[in-house]
Order: sequence, then structure tokens, then C-alpha cells
Amino acid sequence: MADRRPVGIAMNGITGRMGLRQHLLRSILAIREQGGIPVGDGSVIWPEPVLVGRSEHKVKAIADEHDLPWTTNLTEALADPGVQVYFDSLVTGERQKTLRQAIEAGKHIYCEKPTASDLSTALELARLARSAGVKNGVVQDKIFLPGLLKLKRLVDGGFFGRILSVRGEFGYWVFEGDWQPINRPSWNYRAEDDGGIILDMFCHWQYVLDHIFGKPLSVQALAATHIPTRWDEQGNAYEATADDAAYGIFELEGGIVAQINSSWTTRVFRDELVEFQVDGTEGSAVAGLRRCRVQHRSATPMPVWNPDLPPTEDFRSQWQEVPDNAEFDNGFKTQWELFLKHIVLDKPWHWDLLAGARGVQLAELGLQSAREGRRLSIPELAL
Repeated sequence: MADRRPVGIAMNGITGRMGLRQHLLRSILAIREQGGIPVGDGSVIWPEPVLVGRSEHKVKAIADEHDLPWTTNLTEALADPGVQVYFDSLVTGERQKTLRQAIEAGKHIYCEKPTASDLSTALELARLARSAGVKNGVVQDKIFLPGLLKLKRLVDGGFFGRILSVRGEFGYWVFEGDWQPINRPSWNYRAEDDGGIILDMFCHWQYVLDHIFGKPLSVQALAATHIPTRWDEQGNAYEATADDAAYGIFELEGGIVAQINSSWTTRVFRDELVEFQVDGTEGSAVAGLRRCRVQHRSATPMPVWNPDLPPTEDFRSQWQEVPDNAEFDNGFKTQWELFLKHIVLDKPWHWDLLAGARGVQLAELGLQSAREGRRLSIPELAL
């Protein structure tokens, strides 16, 4: 057995869907099941999670199932000298308080996004972490998806020539809760609880656009609350005060125009829940969570517009599948492995709390743009 280099991780929020499935089960426990993270000297990084939660019943049940230590006392968990990292996947409003507490305790920080509900708080957290000298990271999972990894490969290889535009479609139907159970938590649709699709998804679109295509320079957004009344987990009707759909236009460096629709009020007629079409002078691509298809300039057909006859071309068959050429692991797990190498080996790391603040900035400007009905420039952020 390889020598283990243990890293204690206080994991807060693992009773929620994302915290449990993606971070605990498919990342931390999956890393343990594979024997740790090899570091090249015969040893492995070995995560040792301590589960933290407010509901004793819920957190104990998960901990007992996987034979892990647990507590309902965050202060107690942060006081443990064996805990080096604090991970947070709580709701946004709670995260701001717990991150401050963990930073004050001298723990390294890894958290879900958005890091805060407003830009000033997000920047404050980044400054506190830098001042305390703790390493910090924000989950930016979508750039590790197989489809977007292939898309990034195409961009880096010059496949598109000059990129002209990006068009994204994301979303699915979230049931109102009256005649079918809700399939997202009710707080998502209450602005007073930091709900809303702009705050949720624009944080994602910021790092996706920046990492693959170029820095966003401006934003123009239209927000909508298409479903005004919803029903909560107890079956009680409530007023939806947060946006459930957003239609955004982003100007990127290099003259690229990106349009992204985000909606919890759309029914899916796509191959995947999110898809991006990229058009360039030399070729185009359509990428989703896993697949990526391309059409090169040399193979682009010449459609003829004739609304009087049924279509004779199968447009989808004119595109070529991009091969995997690699084995793709779970994106959350991949980023966890990179962060733990950053903690133990001081490997390079790019997705810190300042990067998280850029996502909050884009969401805040998107909401302002929607209120004021105008395009807004995106200032450069610095600590």
C-alpha cells in the first residue's frame, strides 16, 4: 500500500443534492476508492472528510452509511488541527458567514459558487483569504466537462479560424409543484433567499466564456419570471420573486458575440441539457456536456431556402463527431484532485475566490442590466 498523505476536509452542505452526489460520493469517496491521488514519489494524497450539517438526522445517516466522522458543530470541526480544508456547498446566504469563520480559523477554502450574493462581499472574502494566507478555490466544474474539453481543444488548435459568435442554450422544465413534485428547491425562485437563474447561471457562463473564448467585456440581459406562482416542499403556494429565465448577450474580447439563454421554464428539444454552438470563419462546432460535433469550411453545404417544399437534407448528418481521444473523469472529481494537489504540492491553481468574484460580478451586472434595460461594461477586478 502506498504511503498516505492525509488531508482533513470539513465538508459542509453534503446533505444537499450537489454536495452529496457530486462532491462527497463522486469526488472525495471516489478518490478514496481509487486509492488516493498519486503524487509521483510512491505516496498518495488521501482525503479524510468530516461531514458537517445542521440536521443531525440527515448528516448522521450519510456518515453512518459511509463510515465517516460527523458533527453538527462547525466551530468544533474548524478547531480540529487535523482539518486543513473547509469545503462549503451551502445555500449562498449561509456561505458568506461560514467562509469568514473558516478563513479566521486558518483553513484552506474550497467552495461552490456563487461565493456571495453581491460583489462587495465576494471581494471581501477574497481579500480576507489573501490576507490570512490561506489557499482558496471555487468550483468551476463545467470547463471540465468532456464536451467543453473537446471544444477548448478545437479553439486551441485553431479549428475555427476567427471566432465570430457563440450561442448557448441551457435549461429544462422545473415543475411548479401543484400537480407534480418540484424538481428544484423552492428557494431558487425567491429573490429574498438569493434565488434566481441569473445569480445561479451567470457565474457559470463567466468562467466558461473566459476560459474557452475570451474575457467578457459587456453584458446585456433580459430577466423574466415566467411562472409567478409556485408550490414549495410542503405543498404551499408562494409568490415567485426571482427570475426563472434569462436571455443574455455578452461581448467578448476579440469581437466575439455570445448569446446564452438560461431557463427553468423550457422543455428540452436538444441532445443535451446545455449546448453551445460556435461559428468561425473556418468552421463551426456544437458542444454539450459530453458530445462535440464539427463542420469544417470545406465540408459546409449550401442550403437552398424553399419553404414550399419539405426539407430534403438531414442537416445533423452533415456534422462530424469529435473523438474523445482521452478518458474523461467526473468534472467535479477532476477539479478536486487539482485543488488537493495545490494544497499538498503547491501545484498551480487558477480558480480562486477572485475568480469566483468575477462570476458574482457578471451576475450582479446582468441583474442591473435587466432592471435598467441597457448594456453594461464589465470593469476589471483586482484585490
